[in-house]
Amino acid sequence: MPRPIHAVIHPQALQNNLSRLRRAAADARVWAVVKANAYGHGLARVYEALRAADGFALLDLNEAQTLRDAGWRGPLLLLEGVFEQRDLEWCSRLDLWHVVHHEGQIDMLSRHKTQTPQRVFLKMNSGMNRLGFAPQAFKSAWTRLNALPQVDEISLMTHFATADGEQGIAAQCEVFEQHSSDLPGERSLANSAALLRHSTAEAVTADWVRPGIALYGSSPDHGVHDAAHWQLQPAMSLRSQLMAVQTLKAGDSVGYGAAFVADRDMRIGVVSCGYADGYPRHAPTGTPVLVNGLRTRTLGRVSMDMLCVDLTPLPQASTGDEVTLWGSAASGQVLCIDEVAAAAGTVGYELMCALAARVPVSLAQ
Repeated sequence: MPRPIHAVIHPQALQNNLSRLRRAAADARVWAVVKANAYGHGLARVYEALRAADGFALLDLNEAQTLRDAGWRGPLLLLEGVFEQRDLEWCSRLDLWHVVHHEGQIDMLSRHKTQTPQRVFLKMNSGMNRLGFAPQAFKSAWTRLNALPQVDEISLMTHFATADGEQGIAAQCEVFEQHSSDLPGERSLANSAALLRHSTAEAVTADWVRPGIALYGSSPDHGVHDAAHWQLQPAMSLRSQLMAVQTLKAGDSVGYGAAFVADRDMRIGVVSCGYADGYPRHAPTGTPVLVNGLRTRTLGRVSMDMLCVDLTPLPQASTGDEVTLWGSAASGQVLCIDEVAAAAGTVGYELMCALAARVPVSLAQ
């Protein structure tokens, strides 16, 4: 028998989340962001559930090929654009739209031999300071692109740095508007946080929105609002079982480093899940977990293949009982991945993407 740990992907949750985001997007078209193997959920697994999107936004050519092989004939956008000259041949072959964020990509386009001009998204660095042309250089980059026969329509985009916090998006919207208002082309600004928190801003729901993390049921501003506030449902559940039960006396310790010491007699459960499965090693004592759908906590350090949980709230718990590390228990109770991530000092994105290859994954029926 294999280890009982497994992940479940919930297509209905993905559909719910996409529908919720589309309502927030008003008349804008929706890119479903599926980079990083659909945030660890599996690109092939989420495709059918997200087909109602207007397009898919991703990073690499293999992901694009996967979606074309699956039958998708709509728009595909390479969010980081091309990395070398021959990538443009794949863009022509697979009919890919791609982001242009530096002069070298314009140079590559100028050398590209094609009979069919390509659709590009010109990116402005409005304050994120990762990718994009400086605002003062944006119009000249547009002019260069517009002069190329290899380029068809030019859309305009930027990416928000603080849409999830108090700073908001006003300053970046102002920069973007100031340096692009007289340029033609569709606009794309909003990520998940901007779409849910600032959807009344006209610039946010422009022509295209780009939700990512919210599609998978994680709140883009956890700590201010949880996923339930945004009517999002977890698209991934990580479940396992109790593989052993131990009885501690007051003063007994648990696990490596004796990081937890019992202050009373208590029962603990040993769970078949560890950091080699993608669970965060640095999750401290007190990280929330569900046993048989009831909330309890982890105890001590996370090991490679095991972790321990407090069975004080579950006096009848025994070997073989279900443990939900995040997501939905089989009985329907939900432990939001953001709670687990926050306890471990990280974000839900990382936990999703860190799910280990050795963990079996199935689709909920």
